[in-house]
This record gives sequence, structure tokens and C-alpha cells, in this order.
Amino acid sequence: MLTKTLQWRMEFNIEELLDENLGDHLDKVVFMQGQDRENHPVCYNVYGEFQDKDLYQKTFSDEEKRDRFLRWRIQFLEKSIRKLDFVAGGVSTICQVNDLKNSPGPGKTELRVATKQALNLLQDNYPEFISKQIFINVPWWYLAFYRIISPFMTQRSKSKLVFSGPSRSAETLFKYISPEHVPVQYGGLSVDNCDCNSDFTHEDTATEITVKPTTKQTVEIIVYERCTIVWEIRVVGWEVMYGAEFVPENKEGYTVIIQKPRKVASGDEPVVSQSFKVGEVGKILLTVDNPTSNKKILIYRFKVKPLPCE
Repeated sequence: MLTKTLQWRMEFNIEELLDENLGDHLDKVVFMQGQDRENHPVCYNVYGEFQDKDLYQKTFSDEEKRDRFLRWRIQFLEKSIRKLDFVAGGVSTICQVNDLKNSPGPGKTELRVATKQALNLLQDNYPEFISKQIFINVPWWYLAFYRIISPFMTQRSKSKLVFSGPSRSAETLFKYISPEHVPVQYGGLSVDNCDCNSDFTHEDTATEITVKPTTKQTVEIIVYERCTIVWEIRVVGWEVMYGAEFVPENKEGYTVIIQKPRKVASGDEPVVSQSFKVGEVGKILLTVDNPTSNKKILIYRFKVKPLPCE
């Protein structure tokens, strides 16, 4: 197998490919962001971008363009591999997430052929560089397509595959990738290359809680000093009531309503970011009321910022 791979690399001109300018029109289709729970870098493949007719035609309309797409995909993978750590004990594989939401259907023969070619190239020449292949928002027709191509895949390759439908995509991702590393658009808290929330980074771990149907969940943040508490909270899919308040330890003190309970819909802001300046010992209560018949995934994290001495 090694001999065949080396021969393929020569025929594909891998070293020249690294310096080849193949454009940036596919940057939203494939991107790297965060790490999985075993510290493998995560690569996202967003097939829904090909609903753009101009992009689809530019990428798959003829054999030359499809070949260029494959070369771009291999170039991206090669550049990603060169960032891995191949010393003993280092991270030497990549986790791939394939988002099939709004992916062009089975009638798009060109995409299906290119996808099969890409999978074959990965299986034949990069079998040990992929730790896991996670497919999310999987439509029924893709599973049918998988049944067709699976007989041509090795058992080892098939063992790395994970499939999840739209209703469980976030839950599946969290099984392999912690919420602070999952992009916001996929249910997590990660916003890559953005200064819109400088309070938190990938290093700030999040807590994940399952909120049962028709129940209320309260997150309690104990405050022991004068400080400013900042937090992020989200419920995957929302459609719940959310509120926040500060309750002082002193029984003669007054409860402060930070956020009057309000309904947060699925189309509202994906992540609620808030802060509160605390002048005495007490606790902040974040309340999520789930009135639906479905369980919800609640994610939150917070930081304590001591106030300067007066």
C-alpha cells in the first residue's frame, strides 16, 4: 500500500500542488476550527454551500473543474497535515465533520461522483490521517448512497464513520467535541477569528446539562467576593424561557432581577452573553424553563473578574 501511495503522490505532484493557486472560492465549504475531545484538529465540510448555483457550476460543471476541486481538497488536507505533530505521543490525525444540511440531492451526479472520488482518495492514500468522520444533518437519501458505496470501503474506514440526523446533530458533535470548540452555527460556543466576545476563548470550558421535557433547570453561580461575573449561556434550539437574578446571602438584602424571564426562540441570538457587577456575597441564578415535550441541551460557562481595590 505504501508503494502505491508514494506512486500516487508522484503522479499527483503533491509537492507542486502545495504552492498551486487554486483560488479562495471554496473557503466556506471546508475550514478548520477547534479540536475534538482527544485534541485532534477538526475539519468541517459544508456541502450546503453548493446550493449556490454559481459555485456549483464553477466547481463541478465539467471534468476539468471536478479535477480542480479534488486537487484543492487534497491541497487543503496536505496543508492541514503539515500542522500535525508526528513526534511520539503527538496528535497526528484529523477529525472531519461533514455537514449535509441543504446538501444538493442525489440528482446532482457531478457532486456525487466528486464525493466518491474524494472518499476513495482519502481511503487509499490517507487512511491513518483521519481519526473520525462525523456526518451531521444526514438526509435519508445520503444513507441510501452510503449503502451503495460501503461495500467498496474497508472495515477500518467504516469503523471511523458516525452518522446523525438533523435532530441529534449537536448532541452527536458534543459526544466527540466539547461545546466550547463546536462552532456557534452547530450548537456550540466557538466563534472563530472574531473579537465579538473577548471574555471567552477555547480554553474556557463549558458545562453541558440536559434539561428534561416540561421541567425547569437552574444554574447556580456562587459569589464570594465583590466582582463582575460574566457568562455565556445557550440552549440548543432554544424555544425555552430564560431568566437571571442575583440573590444576596444576607437575608435582609434584596433580590436583583438581571434578566426578566423571556422566551428565547430558535431564530433569536444563538448565545446569550451577559455580565453583572456584584457588591456582596450571594449567588446568581440562571433559570431555563423548558415547556416543550423534547429534552434540551443547556450549555454555559462563566468567569469571575475581581473589582479593583477602592
